[in-house]
Amino acid sequence: MTNKGCGVRVRYQSDNLIYMKDISATEAGRNFSELLDAVEHRHESFVVVRKGRSIARIVPESGTSGSDVKQLLRAHRADPAWAKDLRELRSILEGEDRWNG
Repeated sequence: MTNKGCGVRVRYQSDNLIYMKDISATEAGRNFSELLDAVEHRHESFVVVRKGRSIARIVPESGTSGSDVKQLLRAHRADPAWAKDLRELRSILEGEDRWNG
């Protein structure tokens, strides 16, 4: 994607300073193939904007798989005190009844 006044504006998104570009919905539609190439090959991220409002994010897919997570968990022993700590935390939390108001 070229940056020839095509409605792309660079900004930082969120508190962890993820570098993203704003792109208008019209421009994203006109150049969707180029947009996907930028995401896939250059790992760029975009916020799609329509009528001045952010409506979607297009970001690279993470490369983590379930087998990677299993391998990580197997490589590190569980903390024996974890279950006890979890029970204590749950006992002090107040539940929220989302079904009855």
